[in-house]
Amino acid sequence: MIGYTTLGTNDIARASAFYDALLADMGAKRLMQFGDGFIGYGANPKQPIFCICKPHNGETATRGNGTMVALAVKDPAQADALHAKALTLGATDEGAPGKRGDSFYCAYVRDLDGNKLNFFCMV
Repeated sequence: MIGYTTLGTNDIARASAFYDALLADMGAKRLMQFGDGFIGYGANPKQPIFCICKPHNGETATRGNGTMVALAVKDPAQADALHAKALTLGATDEGAPGKRGDSFYCAYVRDLDGNKLNFFCMV
């Protein structure tokens, strides 16, 4: 169903340094890059891709209220590790790692542009 997601950034160099380091821990790398304004990450080009970009219309990128990208992880330990790494890379905590409900484990951060990310798995 989902082919790719895109988050806007106003500083592609800063955002790409953050995501290069963070997503490598999930086995993802840059799969595509167009000019100095778009980067797509993934582990396999035949699976959904996570992208960052400068807005095509040239206006300021803003985060959406209620918008979030959830990144599936293999287990709670990986969610914990990615949450901690994101914070060391300059992200802000948006919800400590832990179980929500009976079978949903997750951890929330906001990236350097304020976009909300969730590292989650079913337990």
